[in-house]
Amino acid sequence: MEDNKDALDEINKGCTIGIEAINNLIDKVDDKDFKKILEKQLIQYDEIEDEIHDIYYKYCDKEPHEIGTVMKAMNDYMTTIKMMGDHTDSKIADILLQGTNMGIIEGKKIINNKKLDQEVKELLEKFVDNQEKIVEDIKKYL
Repeated sequence: MEDNKDALDEINKGCTIGIEAINNLIDKVDDKDFKKILEKQLIQYDEIEDEIHDIYYKYCDKEPHEIGTVMKAMNDYMTTIKMMGDHTDSKIADILLQGTNMGIIEGKKIINNKKLDQEVKELLEKFVDNQEKIVEDIKKYL
């Protein structure tokens, strides 16, 4: 049961970090099709978060773990540092791909190494699948 809670917390944190990153960068994107991809990713993250909240109560009587204010500030700072002097769509794609790939890796590790209930495993697989599709969409902007 603890593995399920931990898996849901990790996905929720991944969605929160992804939403924060996209919200920090989307206004800097020049290409309208690239913006549409990022808007699509925001919707996917929101949907996954909603699904997490729908089932989380089965595994814990608290709210899903999210990143705190300090972590949000650190992510904002790191994004700003990475963007210094280069505000191109290519740089933005690079930054987002790094984070998205971390989400894929973490999701795959959890799927492969934790004993999960079917609904949690399916949600993780959906998260990873969404991330993999977005990677393919974003690559063309490198």
